[in-house]
Amino acid sequence: MPDLGGLQVVDGLVLPPRLRRLLRPGQLARGRDGLVRRLPRWFYEIPSWNVALETSLTPHYKLWEFLDVDVREDELLRVQGPRYVPMAVTLLAGALEAFRRQVDTYVHIAANGGYRSPAHRLGGYTSVHCWGTAVNVYRIGDDWLDDERNITRYGDIARSVFPAFRALPYGHGVGETDDHLHLDVGFAVVAPHGGGDETDAVPDEAMDEDATETGEG
Repeated sequence: MPDLGGLQVVDGLVLPPRLRRLLRPGQLARGRDGLVRRLPRWFYEIPSWNVALETSLTPHYKLWEFLDVDVREDELLRVQGPRYVPMAVTLLAGALEAFRRQVDTYVHIAANGGYRSPAHRLGGYTSVHCWGTAVNVYRIGDDWLDDERNITRYGDIARSVFPAFRALPYGHGVGETDDHLHLDVGFAVVAPHGGGDETDAVPDEAMDEDATETGEG
């Protein structure tokens, strides 16, 4: 089986223009909280879905689990390939592996519940999912995460084994969830050895003033 080391790391700033418009590498995005954050610039390039199916991030997680999206993702990123995922997905996978070992059963990531590009049409905002550092979990073993008891219980377990996890609370409002457990490790950005994350080629005016971020969903 291929391992992560077999994937090419690419600088999003040198991708073709259409891909850059979708991925917005290195651009600034203002969140609903009013804070400005820089989107990921460095990506793993996944040449085909078969490679995603076979590539292991951890002993219990394959790369495809973080890339499963529906038609709300742009066709160029969803079908045509190659696909791209921010390097920080490895941090998320490592944290989930610790959680998976603690609960000692399968942890199921929802479709559209892993990495979503800034062009993804779910919610109309630039969410923490665009950093490759968030997941929506809909089922753990035989437990469905669609009630307060299970969402709260597993959120507490996740934070106990990986304190950097943020677990959104149960509820029906902004910043709450009622049909899945949202876990994220924040807006982490990873740059490879030999590559920086700041460049004069990414002007501040690239910021999308209309983009908002809730960190949920």
